[in-house]
Amino acid sequence: MASRTTATATAVATAALALVTLSAPTATADTGQCSFPGEKYEGRPWALQRVLMDELWKQSTGKNVKVAVIDTGVDIKNPQLAKAVDTGSGLNLMPPDAKDDNGNKLERGNANGTTDVVGHGTKVAGIIAARPAKGTGFVGLAPDATIIPIQQNDAFGNGTAESLAKAIDHAVRQDADVINISQDTADAVEPTTVLKQAVDNALAAEVVVVASAGNDGLDGKVKETYPASYDGVLAVAASDRNNERASFSQSGEFVGIAAPGVDMVTTVPGGGHCADNGTSFSAPYVAGIAALIKSKHEGWTQKQIVAQIQQTAERSIPGRDRLVGWGVVDPVRALTEDDKPVDEPVAHEGVTRAEAPTPADIHLGETAEERNSRLATYVVVGGAVLVAAITGGSVALRDSRRRARRVGESR
Repeated sequence: MASRTTATATAVATAALALVTLSAPTATADTGQCSFPGEKYEGRPWALQRVLMDELWKQSTGKNVKVAVIDTGVDIKNPQLAKAVDTGSGLNLMPPDAKDDNGNKLERGNANGTTDVVGHGTKVAGIIAARPAKGTGFVGLAPDATIIPIQQNDAFGNGTAESLAKAIDHAVRQDADVINISQDTADAVEPTTVLKQAVDNALAAEVVVVASAGNDGLDGKVKETYPASYDGVLAVAASDRNNERASFSQSGEFVGIAAPGVDMVTTVPGGGHCADNGTSFSAPYVAGIAALIKSKHEGWTQKQIVAQIQQTAERSIPGRDRLVGWGVVDPVRALTEDDKPVDEPVAHEGVTRAEAPTPADIHLGETAEERNSRLATYVVVGGAVLVAAITGGSVALRDSRRRARRVGESR
């Protein structure tokens, strides 16, 4: 127990330090270390190590399923995404007069959403459907799924609730089976009638809508974010290597599920990979699983697909909680414990709790000494962040103890 607590505290501190360089208004605890193109990651990332990939892909690879990525665009120059993206179905909704914080006009990019100067959408798409490639163990969870690229936002927050609604409508017209929205939640869009209507229309068309829960949870903050908080949307929190809530992940009754969101290795524009943190990268992990289920069970409704993901999640209490919803996703269980569809997840006793894996280190061009030196620099220049790390550690430890008590009470 002591070693588990220590590991959790270490993960919390690392995540908190990574937040020092948070800048772009996207739903990510961005470490600011990514460069485009990036170095190729040779190993198998920890978020994939926790899954028996061969067993998973015996069940489904996401073939014939379309996943709309509503984000900052998807760069098809990354070799792992070139064949994953349907360039003919994409769209660029950025206004032609979009400007940066200094008032300079921004380049609009390709009309079909296949450029990405921010990198965020390319990272999201990779987690869902990156194709296998020589020299790397990274691959998308649904490597035969097709990505519909929709550029709706940028690093300067030029996306709006109205453009997001248009993006959702476009995805439905393009016959998307799943929509992933890793939307800005730090400077979040306000709920509007047009956005709510677009979400409702997508759900009525049997589209699974997945959205990031947000990254403002470091101090225990609970707030609703949109479109994640709309009924029918699967709101995704972030979990860490110990299968606990990541310290930055927002909590709330709207949270439906959790998925890995710390040190997420994925694709970047131009080629290669980098690691990033945030619920932005937890959401596509779940969207990828939804694509796998849809491919295997073509006739299942979006509600049944969501219920299947929640019912088979790994959790420490029988039902749902505000930290991780119905638990941390278990892709293999979701694809193998599927004899018949369910419309709603059911709380029950006998929940299992798997041990977290011992993953390989992530270097991406950085030695362990260089990483420690960089983190030490963050400590020097960001003293206030140490307080946040300690607070975050306390929150994580408190959450863990509360969940442990609930397990005892349920027995």
